[in-house]
Amino acid sequence: MTSQSDYDMTQNQRLTCTISSGILLSLPWLETFPGTILLIAFVPLLFTEDFYASYKDKKTNGELFLYISLTFFIWNTASTWWIANASIAGAATAILLNTLLFSTVFWLYHITKRTAGNLIGSLSLVAYWTAFEYGYLNAEISWPWLNLGNGFAHDIRLIQWYEYTGTLGGTIWVLTVNLFIFDLVKKLLKPVRPSAMIRNIAETLLLIAIPITFSLVRFSSYEEKAAPCTVTVIQPNIDPYQVTSINEQCRTLIGLIDSSENKNVQYYLAPEAALDGPIWENSLQNNGWLKQIRKNMTRFPHAYMITGATTFKLYKTDERIPATARRSSTTDNFFSSFNSALQLDTSKNIKVYHKSKLVVGVEKMPYAETLKFLKPVVEKLGGSFASHGTQNYRSVFSTAGNNARIAPLICYESVYGEFVTGYIRNGANLIFILTNDGWWGNTPGYRQHLSFASLRAIETRRSIARSANTGISAFINQRGELVKTLGWGIRGSISATLNTNSKITFYTEHGDFLGKIAVWISAGICLLMLWHFLKSR
Repeated sequence: MTSQSDYDMTQNQRLTCTISSGILLSLPWLETFPGTILLIAFVPLLFTEDFYASYKDKKTNGELFLYISLTFFIWNTASTWWIANASIAGAATAILLNTLLFSTVFWLYHITKRTAGNLIGSLSLVAYWTAFEYGYLNAEISWPWLNLGNGFAHDIRLIQWYEYTGTLGGTIWVLTVNLFIFDLVKKLLKPVRPSAMIRNIAETLLLIAIPITFSLVRFSSYEEKAAPCTVTVIQPNIDPYQVTSINEQCRTLIGLIDSSENKNVQYYLAPEAALDGPIWENSLQNNGWLKQIRKNMTRFPHAYMITGATTFKLYKTDERIPATARRSSTTDNFFSSFNSALQLDTSKNIKVYHKSKLVVGVEKMPYAETLKFLKPVVEKLGGSFASHGTQNYRSVFSTAGNNARIAPLICYESVYGEFVTGYIRNGANLIFILTNDGWWGNTPGYRQHLSFASLRAIETRRSIARSANTGISAFINQRGELVKTLGWGIRGSISATLNTNSKITFYTEHGDFLGKIAVWISAGICLLMLWHFLKSR
């Protein structure tokens, strides 16, 4: 461990390092900066932490926690402030909760380093953080927008190896390189044998260069096999903050289909909640709005349409009533609401998928049973304690007319890598994303969301068609490249031919295995810490 004589830091220097890390961590989410900045982003904060570790008998852990919190508060605020465009309370909650969680994980690394030494401490940072991201991806309250591996979403040429590791591989790379660079810079501050310094420089350069080189070779050599499916993506550009009748929504969809540039398509794709009205699943075949669309589809008899819709299901008295169901205000019956994707054609065979990764506080109330005592308070404030219904099975839309098998991801679901692999394992060879990012306005939020779709394309090697209500709608190839887009605030459609792919990547088969390993390593380190504690007593 660094001794007191190695270096000293004034309060201003500690503050500068803390703020610098916060800014550096934010930059990759601001689009114009490369994700490779993350490879040095933790270094200033690591110096602040190391100062407190060196002076552990004179400085308090609480003081360090404040510095750590400042770093992560800056990162969260600069990267996700745009949530306030939809909900100021939601933005404040997300920023403060994430700041607390990130700070706690880093602080635990500090405690481990002080107790078990530098080597175990460095291992604990990588293990704790990766285990935390893995848990956050699967928790009831989940907001993994700033998972470190997401920071390379604009650097797809450098992360083609995500088809093996997923984004958690990027997280481990970021943390490991930061630790190596920190150790290298620290050694420059004191006399070190030239041979040892050369070895450390070589190790650090290899750690950076090997993944990048592999990725560049993989990017240039990857070729899609021809298995075409022609898709038209519809962008209605309806302001979600203005009330638009479902009749008008229906007319807009039909008009955009009729005016689209390619009449020989196999699929039309409309965004999330493109039909935002009372569509009851008990009588889908007789729904008037769906009948209008199906009637219009007779002009394109070989095409199918996948659209987002708000649907409801009424339960009979002898049916099992799910926990998310609500009692009707006019009858004694229960019903559930869903954020759904529907597949339509000219027949009465309508397929339904229910969004299953729901936005906390907007589409679901987490820990509803535990927190049910808050229901009167939430409802008094104008909120709802009810949640949309979900489904356990990752449905894949298929047709008799072609070989395409569609994974219908709805909005937030496209942020979850392992979740998406469930569709692929169920046979999907194309990914369709239906989203409405208009709630955030013209802010970085919708552009960040678009970039995450490229990560899913690389992880699964599936082409993607993305329909966004207000933009950006896009087509993405199996290397994660944007091949065609329709920008923000435009009503219209775009068409492209995508290649299907039925091969299963290593990541699709094994999911976030790195997260599981990190959990076990973290548990082992915690047991070691317990042993140290008991030994000291």
